Amino acid sequence: MKERIIAVDIFRGMTIVLMILVNNPGTWAAVYAPFLHADWHGYSPTDLVFPFFLFIVGTSIVFAYSTKKVTASTYKKIISRSLKLIGLGLFLGAFTLSFPFVKDFSEIRFPGVLQRIGLVFFVTSILFLNLNWKQLIGVTVFILVGYWVAMGFIPVNGIASTFDRAPNNLTNYIDLNVLGSHMWKDDYDPEGLLSTIPAIASCLLGVFTGKILLSKQQNKTTIILGLGVMLLIVGHAWHFIFPINKALWSSSFVLVTAGWANLILALIYYSTDVKKVQFGTIFKYAGANAITVFFLSSFIGKLFGLIKVGEDRVSIHSWLFNTLYVHDFLPMQLSSLLYAITVMSCYLLLAFVLYKRQIFIKV
Repeated sequence: MKERIIAVDIFRGMTIVLMILVNNPGTWAAVYAPFLHADWHGYSPTDLVFPFFLFIVGTSIVFAYSTKKVTASTYKKIISRSLKLIGLGLFLGAFTLSFPFVKDFSEIRFPGVLQRIGLVFFVTSILFLNLNWKQLIGVTVFILVGYWVAMGFIPVNGIASTFDRAPNNLTNYIDLNVLGSHMWKDDYDPEGLLSTIPAIASCLLGVFTGKILLSKQQNKTTIILGLGVMLLIVGHAWHFIFPINKALWSSSFVLVTAGWANLILALIYYSTDVKKVQFGTIFKYAGANAITVFFLSSFIGKLFGLIKVGEDRVSIHSWLFNTLYVHDFLPMQLSSLLYAITVMSCYLLLAFVLYKRQIFIKV
């Protein structure tokens, strides 16, 4: 019987909760700096959230497939789950209130968070099932170094490539020419095509941590902490020639975010699995239905932004925020954060109810 690592469940749940928190402010015009993404280069606490989830997806792959036989049935389940994730993401991007409830084709954004999770899960699972740990390390290094070489040294339309937000940025250039209008911004998409490749490395780094957790090593906490520190040092050093950048999912960004993920997971593991401290149970509830809770928060959030109410025909979101949270005695940023905390709390409650009723919706 496989050992259940409580820390993995808690870390997954914490990540989903943070994703909901940072995605649902009362107003984007008033958000505290730590809850915003970096403008371009660099990173904020918010920039850690998505790579944390891909990291823990990798860790979970180890737990799910370490004892699985490589059969057609296994591949079928991996493909099915990947397609469901991609389909849910495309649905979120395409849905609108007007009949036939689908945006005009030219307005649909093809990339997205769930689409990237689906693609990364698919590739990482296949690699995990077919390669040993040394080969996986080789693939990870090849991805990170290869991406740096491609981004830094392949000219774009005869012009030297740049890491800045510009037409001669290779990632942005490919997305613009392949995806066209189906992007988040006119000139780039943070979940674009080329930048999905290093996102696979984020997941693979989670695989290595999962292997450590399942190993017979006695000092797992120390090993994972050491790995985290090493990744942080190398990632920050690499920043000087390949800047830390979430939108590009740069190789330095992969290492730094995986470094922080290892440090935090190690601390949770030491507390819950080694010292048996009762901690973060509510996050375990959220982690048990992570994709379901995230999808519902995204879909309902979109509905709240589309449905208009009142004489002024404002969105439900705006009406709730302005009616319940905006007051003269509260700074607007605090009001915006309180709204986000309320939304997050509602989904934590939903996760709690689903868990207590033993309802686990697997995507």
